[in-house]
Amino acid sequence: MPRPMKCRRIYSEPAITYFKPAGVPVKELEEVILTKDELEAVRLKDREGLEQEAAAAKMGISQPTFSRLIEVARRKIADALAGGKALRIEGGVCVLSKRSFGGRRA
Repeated sequence: MPRPMKCRRIYSEPAITYFKPAGVPVKELEEVILTKDELEAVRLKDREGLEQEAAAAKMGISQPTFSRLIEVARRKIADALAGGKALRIEGGVCVLSKRSFGGRRA
C-alpha cells in the first residue's frame, strides 16, 4: 500500500482558474487539468526564480518530489499550449499557507 500524499503548501488561491484558446468554443476543446500545487511549483520556480531546494522547502516537500511536480506541471502546460487545449486549474493535495514577513511565519 503506497504512502498517503503529503499536503503541499500553497500561498494563494489562483484568481483565474480557466484558460482557453481565443475563438474556440469551450464545448469543442479538450481540457488539461493543472492542480493548484503544480501551479504553485511553476510560480515559485519560474515566476519567482527560486532554486528547486528553496521552492521545495516553501511547499513543505522534498526536492525530488518538487522536481517531479514541476516536470509534470510543465508537461501539462506545454500540452495545453501546443495542443490548443483549455487549461483548468483545480484540486491537488494542498493546504493554503499564510505568507511570512520578516522571517516569521504568520
